Amino acid sequence: MADGIMTNPATTMLNDQTAHSRPWLIFHIASLATFLVSIDTTVLYVAFHSISKSFPDASATSISWVMNAYTLVYATCLIPAGGLADRFGRKKVFMYGVAAFIFASVLCGLSPNVHTLILARMLQAVGASLLGPAALSLILEAFPKQKRAIVVGAWGATGALAAALGPAFGSWIVDSFGWEWAFYINVPLGLYCLIRGRKHLLESSNPVTKVRFDLVGMVLIIAAIALIVSSLIEYKLYINQLMFPLALLTAGVLLLAVFIYWCKRALNPLLDISLFHSKTYQAVNTAAFFFSIAFATMFFSFFFLMTKIWGYSLPQAGLAMMAGPVTVVPTALLGGRVAAKYGHKIVLTIGCLIFSLSSIWYLFAITATPDYLWACLPGQLISGVGVGLVMPSLSGAAVHDLPQKDYAIGSAINQAIRQVGTVFGVALTVAFLVKADLVLDDFHHLYEIQFLLVIVSAGLVTKVDTSRNV
Repeated sequence: MADGIMTNPATTMLNDQTAHSRPWLIFHIASLATFLVSIDTTVLYVAFHSISKSFPDASATSISWVMNAYTLVYATCLIPAGGLADRFGRKKVFMYGVAAFIFASVLCGLSPNVHTLILARMLQAVGASLLGPAALSLILEAFPKQKRAIVVGAWGATGALAAALGPAFGSWIVDSFGWEWAFYINVPLGLYCLIRGRKHLLESSNPVTKVRFDLVGMVLIIAAIALIVSSLIEYKLYINQLMFPLALLTAGVLLLAVFIYWCKRALNPLLDISLFHSKTYQAVNTAAFFFSIAFATMFFSFFFLMTKIWGYSLPQAGLAMMAGPVTVVPTALLGGRVAAKYGHKIVLTIGCLIFSLSSIWYLFAITATPDYLWACLPGQLISGVGVGLVMPSLSGAAVHDLPQKDYAIGSAINQAIRQVGTVFGVALTVAFLVKADLVLDDFHHLYEIQFLLVIVSAGLVTKVDTSRNV
């Protein structure tokens, strides 16, 4: 499917020269595959209630794991996938990842029950994890260092475009044809990436890179996060017997501590603790975790607000969600240029503060009476600007000072932490909003949590130092 690993120096030099002569073609192919992964996530937010109706015997917790199992496996597999891309070839791993993602998407659409759907989503996550870090590495290698902040901004804008199209296009697909087509739409675009990628992408690798296939670490982190997330979701079912969710939470925290200990002691651990010796890398990833929780709660909760409180139809809710993500696209491009000139810290700090203003707006402007133009639209525009400044800059700042050999693994860890944050964001939204007697105060509590999380992120990104170009 993909070319073999090229280790001949003359061939490698020729590949480098050819790659730099057509960098935007490489960007187009790699970003389109990333677009698939991004749009798939936002479409699933729309399809939550439709999937629930298709599987009436499944609990809300089970339905939430259709999203969370994918996100958790994706986050965990990103780290070894980054090492695989560096070691065995970025093009090769990218191509296999796209193929696996297409195959799993078909299996998702054909799933006869929620448990099969969850398993298919886990396989889909493996494919997504293979293509993600490889795609960013292919893009980074195609451009000179001084242009990478701009390119990462454009790459982030691609994800933002997917977020913009996902709710509107996905809600129309789900409402017209059923939730299965939220997965089937991946097939034609995925095949296009395979065909174009085989012809135009160039192979690159670092054969001395260690592959962090740490099965013990993967099991520990998946179990830890699953237990902690389950404690958040399940507490409502055991409101009079809190010992059970508390036991889940305690077990999850203990396993998380064991995971960190394991990574410090293992010869080839899943998580390279040494990367976190950099204060910038440490601050960026911690901020990414908290910001991702806030972003997931904001995005997911709006479908509950519009359909359950305001009475919008699913297509109406999807269209109403477009304004914020559309704003992200030009903002991400502008933010990349500012970061290239002045460093990521100023972009990240301003972006976090702007996003926090959207939480305050929603807290005071949203009422039980539908009022899209006044109550919703301004908040979406504000949050869109914040997300456009923060999300791409988090990716750029994370890999800015890393050596070339660590691009994929450093990016993979950053993306994994963001995905884990998304798992917690989905869990919080389900815990607050999936119930029969949903009221406006439930949303207000989420907006308060969003605000606090983003303020913490704003404080963390002040420690970022990427002002010098390297």
